[in-house]
Amino acid sequence: MDVRKEDEGVPVKNPTSAERKSGRELEVTRIVNGPVHLVFAAWTRAELFRRWWVPKSFGLTLLSCEMDVRVGGQYRLVFSHEGSTMDFFGTYLEVIPNARLVWTNEEGDGMTVTTVSFEAKESKTLVTVHDLYPSEEALDAAIASGSTGGLPDQLDQLDELLGSGELSGEAE
Repeated sequence: MDVRKEDEGVPVKNPTSAERKSGRELEVTRIVNGPVHLVFAAWTRAELFRRWWVPKSFGLTLLSCEMDVRVGGQYRLVFSHEGSTMDFFGTYLEVIPNARLVWTNEEGDGMTVTTVSFEAKESKTLVTVHDLYPSEEALDAAIASGSTGGLPDQLDQLDELLGSGELSGEAE
């Protein structure tokens, strides 16, 4: 892992931790190098979300990103991979600006509920992603397939976007 000091002009690469909280729950936490209002914007604005969400290491292309981020609003992500497409979609259940997002993941067998919390930590943000799977078997399958392993790369990419300075003019 390439970790540099902040005084070298390159943000510190923060560790991502993942913990299985129960048979059906997985929680990922990470300090992100940006203020909470910019981190929240990156999770809720399609034009920003599409720039960091797809882990480069997965070989996926995001073809479409639709996000209606409000309670009852829906999202749909369409990916291309090895000649086929995959759709991910669901509904926003809770939207508290700069604090919390809750949505459903409805594309598989049963419904997974994802809760993302944003906590200001001076000029950084503690991001906590909590997934509640419909069954222990569903979580085991997600872990075995590697689909839960992309978040560290995704959050690295989010840090890159935040560190680029492109979002510095975004209003709170």
